Amino acid sequence: MRILVVNVNTTESITEAIAAQARSVASAGTEIVGLTPRFGAESVEGNFESYLAAIAVMDRVLSYPEPFDAVIQAGYGEHGREGLQELLSVPVVDITEAAASTALYLGHTYAVVTTLDRTVPLIEDRLKLAGLDARCASVRASGLAVLELEEDPAAAVESIVSQAERAVTEDRAEVICLGCGGMAGLDEQIRKRTGVPVVDGVGAAVTVAESLVRLGLSTSKVRTYAGPRPKRVTGWPGAAFAETGPAAGHADAHG
Repeated sequence: MRILVVNVNTTESITEAIAAQARSVASAGTEIVGLTPRFGAESVEGNFESYLAAIAVMDRVLSYPEPFDAVIQAGYGEHGREGLQELLSVPVVDITEAAASTALYLGHTYAVVTTLDRTVPLIEDRLKLAGLDARCASVRASGLAVLELEEDPAAAVESIVSQAERAVTEDRAEVICLGCGGMAGLDEQIRKRTGVPVVDGVGAAVTVAESLVRLGLSTSKVRTYAGPRPKRVTGWPGAAFAETGPAAGHADAHG
């Protein structure tokens, strides 16, 4: 089984960290391929950068030359998952939804701890769209920018733990979800400090993607995520694929 794990920003070190986290939970025989977009922002922390990332993520996946079985969109918020679902014939898993849906098995309520406060509405909107907001106690911001997670890991952990502890004591959250792909690998440290289950979205997405592939399941194509209608697409590198649709050979399942 081959799973593509796509970073939503262009920082290669974050791609490497995300891929490493994915490999740490992947089953034997699952190949994890980390992909970095060919264009876009070095970190995604707002609507403009998110919409740009959506195009970049679709472009990067469609340009991958080998067969694959599933795709993980490794960014919190809105980064083109639905577009990929239209374009591909394999499962597409978003880490926001994977983390939240996994948290529902572990406690009555969950909270998300993310980076900057400006990203909170994007995550809230994604959870609402996915129907996962009813048991979300809160979405809290650590106040750290994405790139600061790498620059000062110790300070990052303290900021995230502080907000996680408040989510547990003040918001009555019973599970914490790490609200940024760049937080991959911090789950164990935060669990020890808070005493509650901590869900890393990348790890959760890998297990969801593997399960869908093993069950032989993929996205329904009868309505919402049917392939794009054939038409001229101007100026986008992935235009040729968009015109031919999800039956194109490089999106077929990997044996």
